Amino acid sequence: MRRQGKLEYGYQAAPLRTCVGCRVRTVKSELLRLVVVEGVIVPDTRGRLPGRGASLHPSPRCLELAERRRAFPRAFRAEGSLDTSLLQAHLEGLTPERSG
Repeated sequence: MRRQGKLEYGYQAAPLRTCVGCRVRTVKSELLRLVVVEGVIVPDTRGRLPGRGASLHPSPRCLELAERRRAFPRAFRAEGSLDTSLLQAHLEGLTPERSG
């Protein structure tokens, strides 16, 4: 029987997280952890920054969905809007360039 909140992933139980953009539950290692630092959403690639975290698939599509749904203020329990420019730049750096 499988434990609740875990997924059998390569014969090991792995923690699950939900993407704030597409709302799909998946293995934590497939998602990018985000934190808010002084009103700016910062990608936490090492998973070590303090504070409340949120998870997002590292794709511009999920970022767009999260912004459209206004998911970031809810996920971080923050008042007002948050700056996503640093996150957008990080995701554009991860996205392979399309030719043609």
